[in-house]
Amino acid sequence: MSIQFTRKRFMAALAVSVLALASCGPKAADKADPAAAAPAAKTEYRIGWTIYAGWMPWAYAQQAGIVKKWADKYDVKIELVQINDYVESLNQFSAGKLDGVTATNMDALTVPAAAGKDTTVLMIGDYSNGNDGLVLKNGATLADVKGRPVNLVELSVSHYLLARALEKAGLKMSDVKTVNTSDADIVAAFGATETKALVTWNPQLSEVKKAPGAKEVFNSAMIPGEILDGLMVSTEALKANPNLGKALTGIWYETLALTVAQTPEGKAAREQMAKLSGSDLAGFEAQLKTTYLYADPKAALAATVSPDLITANDRVRKFSFSMGLFGQSAKSVDDIGISFPGGKVLGDPNNVKLRFDPAYVQMAADGKL
Repeated sequence: MSIQFTRKRFMAALAVSVLALASCGPKAADKADPAAAAPAAKTEYRIGWTIYAGWMPWAYAQQAGIVKKWADKYDVKIELVQINDYVESLNQFSAGKLDGVTATNMDALTVPAAAGKDTTVLMIGDYSNGNDGLVLKNGATLADVKGRPVNLVELSVSHYLLARALEKAGLKMSDVKTVNTSDADIVAAFGATETKALVTWNPQLSEVKKAPGAKEVFNSAMIPGEILDGLMVSTEALKANPNLGKALTGIWYETLALTVAQTPEGKAAREQMAKLSGSDLAGFEAQLKTTYLYADPKAALAATVSPDLITANDRVRKFSFSMGLFGQSAKSVDDIGISFPGGKVLGDPNNVKLRFDPAYVQMAADGKL
């Protein structure tokens, strides 16, 4: 059985996010109320997650009591909420209905951050290391994509992967024609006569690659560290109560250590994660092989402070702006600020809406949680 992969990563929700965020904003009367302007730090939080191999540790942690263990330690209550639709999870986070959400770096930028939601990347959990790929029908090399229609989920990380593949081949987006195809239909679409190429993610990718004449000519392992997955948290909530960040970080690394452990306990945990995702152990472990997990907090910290993170996100923001994903009012790729460790900022330093904060991962790496 294949894993039920609902990390759709589709950007059509941007307009919905903006409206939702605006509708839940404070009224004029609220702004005049000092109590409304400075609410007391809350202690109960809702974190949204969707089914994806790299995010299943969250589901397991809740079931295994790891969430409660760390929440009790830091005197907070954390409810992990499964959202069946990835886009909806981003919209709920943007609207303030969730205090955190699992997301890709691109989606965090183009949905909540672009909607004005100040968002902190609490930790980088993994990067796609072959989970996303470009497949040709009866083609031999990447250059053979020129002139072909390419089926994909438009304005998603599949679109980004295609752009990077074309760049590697010395081609332009105008050298192909994209055909918007839902993730639910893309495997069947490969069998159609008119389909000549497609970009998708696992498990659909693994199914497409089995088809006669299929040839994968580019995948995310060729652009390591660019398609990142992690936990995004409300910057406001984190500042009001840092214990939220400490508890979530403790939960994550304890569970990841078990996820990668080659022990009976680790296998049992993976079996349960597979079951929770709608897969079996073999299917789930196949997904993990193309998911580079930052299981060691020291490795996650190194990735967070690396200049490569800035380079990768610079590519992502430029692509996103070029595709209109910052919204109609955006005049420049620099309209939205992204901050990194060491005070480095891409874009407007006066409008930072996406933050890579290493503070909590540093605590984990130092054994101070």
